[in-house]
Amino acid sequence: MHTHEHSENLAEAIFHDIFLHGILDTLKLALFLFAAYLLMEFLEHKASDKTSAFLKRSGKLGPLVGGALGAIPQCGFSSVSANLFCGKVISLGTLIAVFLSTSDEMLPIMLSGIGDRLSAAKILFILGYKILVGVAVGFAVDLVVKLASLGHSHDDGHGHIHEICEAEGCNCEGGIFRSAIKHTLTTSLFILVITVAINAILFFLGEEKLSMLLPDIPVVSHLICTLIGLIPNCASSVALTEFYMSEIITLGEMLSGLFAGSGVGLLILFRVNKKNIKENLVILAILIASGTLFGVLGDALLFESLFQ
Repeated sequence: MHTHEHSENLAEAIFHDIFLHGILDTLKLALFLFAAYLLMEFLEHKASDKTSAFLKRSGKLGPLVGGALGAIPQCGFSSVSANLFCGKVISLGTLIAVFLSTSDEMLPIMLSGIGDRLSAAKILFILGYKILVGVAVGFAVDLVVKLASLGHSHDDGHGHIHEICEAEGCNCEGGIFRSAIKHTLTTSLFILVITVAINAILFFLGEEKLSMLLPDIPVVSHLICTLIGLIPNCASSVALTEFYMSEIITLGEMLSGLFAGSGVGLLILFRVNKKNIKENLVILAILIASGTLFGVLGDALLFESLFQ
C-alpha cells in the first residue's frame, strides 16, 4: 500500500518538476523568441533605409544597452539577443554584455530572502557589478573585433535572417508572421527537449549532491561555479543564489556562476549559429574566463566585507 502511494507520489513529482516545469519554461520563452524572430524578419524584409541606418549608428552603444537590459530578471532576453546576433542585428560585444549581466532568477530569490546576509544595498551592488562587468567586457570585445576585423560585419546595417532561414529550410515567402512562427516552433521544441533533460538530471541529482562538487579551493571553486552557471536553464541561477544564501559558497563564487549563466541564450547560440562553431566556442571561452576572473576579483577585493 505504502509502496503504491510512494510510486504515485514519485510519478507526480517527476511529472511536475521535470515535464511540467519544462513545458512552462519553454512557453515563457516562446513569446520572447517570436518577438525576436518577428523583429528580424521585419528588419530583413520591411525596414526602411532610415531604420537600417539608425541601427548601424546605435550599434556602437550596443554593449551599454545590452548590459542594462540583461540585468532584468527574466530568462528570455538572452535568447532574444542570441537570435539577433545570429541574424547580424547586434554586435558580438552587445551579446557578451547581455550574457554577462543576465541574472535570470537571482534577483527575485534575493529580494525574497533579504535578511542577515542580504540587504537592499548588497543586492544593488551585485546588480551594478554584473552590469559594469558586462558593459566593460562588451565594449572591449567590440574594440578587439574592430581592430582585428573579425566576427560579424554590420556594414550594411541590415539583419541577415535569410541565412537562418536557409539553415532551417524555411519558406520566408509566406510572410514574416508565418516565418517567425515556424522559427519559434522549431527552436522551442529544441529548447523543450534540452530543458526536460536538464530538469531530469537536477531532479535525480539534487542540489545537495551538486553542492558537494564544490571544493573549498580558491579559483578552482570559482571555475566550477562558472561551469555550473553555463547550464542552459534558469535552475542554475536559482541553485547558485541559494548556495550563497545558505553560506555554501562565497559571494565571488556565486558571481562567477552568475556571470556565465545566460539562461538558454548560449543554447540558442549553438543551435542557430551552427555554421560558426569556432565563433561559438570563442564566446563560451569569454564567458568562462570572465566569470572566473571577475568572481575571483570579487572575493580578492573583499566585496563581502563592504556590507558587514
